[in-house]
Amino acid sequence: MYFLSAYFVGFCFLPFIPLMSSCRSNHVLDGCGHAVLITGCDSGFGHHLARCLDQKGFVVFAGCLSPGGAGAQSLVRQSSSNLKILKLDVTRDEDLQQAKKMVQENLPEKGLWAVVSNAGISDWAEIEWSTIEDFQKMVDVNLFGSIRTSIAFLPLVHASKGRMVFVSSIFSFFYCLNMGAYSVSKRGLEAFADCLRVEMASFGVKVSIIQPGNFGQATNILKRKTALDIWNKLDDEKKRIFGREYIDLANDYFTSTCRVGFKDTDPVIAAMLHAVTSARPKHRYLLVSTMEMFFFSIFPFLPTLLADCKLHPTPFQASKLCKI
Repeated sequence: MYFLSAYFVGFCFLPFIPLMSSCRSNHVLDGCGHAVLITGCDSGFGHHLARCLDQKGFVVFAGCLSPGGAGAQSLVRQSSSNLKILKLDVTRDEDLQQAKKMVQENLPEKGLWAVVSNAGISDWAEIEWSTIEDFQKMVDVNLFGSIRTSIAFLPLVHASKGRMVFVSSIFSFFYCLNMGAYSVSKRGLEAFADCLRVEMASFGVKVSIIQPGNFGQATNILKRKTALDIWNKLDDEKKRIFGREYIDLANDYFTSTCRVGFKDTDPVIAAMLHAVTSARPKHRYLLVSTMEMFFFSIFPFLPTLLADCKLHPTPFQASKLCKI
């Protein structure tokens, strides 16, 4: 029964396999006269999306943590006068209110069409190596940052019957070694986005969730925390419990996993563009390889014991897998 259900779910996922081609079609919205706000444009997905939407004629409000930094200045050099840099730290209410004021003062005739909540951070560590501050920082940016942004700009999107787009992750539903705090923040984000989608349906506002897979190499979201960084943070008791070898193996496993990910951001940008411009945006865009798509279609039906033991190995088991 498990496998019959898995095959059925896998069949249902088949339309997602040619994702890039489908996302590049059915773009019906003309950017002229519409504005889009994007958070996290210093680098990565937000940076590339800002350039693409500018090229399509949108007025782009590019929220950057460091307006004077290299990423923001690169956007200015490579974009038209329709792209405007905003100082925007999504953890600061003051920044959001100032950004909202600037957006309202510079809106084109058709208003604010979309908000893309892209700003996010990531890090790796087992839960027992983490502090409550580690969790708070992750949730404050990845979850509450999106909530703050949504509350501030929803009235403007509501008025245009536009789009709210949230950049989540496969780790919102796929639990994984060393990604506890990140998974918590992204699962909360998806719960928020799902609730918002139901509430906004009556008002013509469409809500989409982007679920990138392993794009760590294509962006700089991953902090290159070393095994030594983690070791130095541990107290003597935890050093005794885990030992340096365990920390080193966990670091090797994490690094090797990142190394096999996507090399560019094109699939994610295509999905974002579709969510913003299509007449029929998807509720979710799962952006993984064909093999991973099949795996994720059967993952919910696997016995928990099998998933825990075989699919999420300990660092010692993982070190053997990495050498195969």
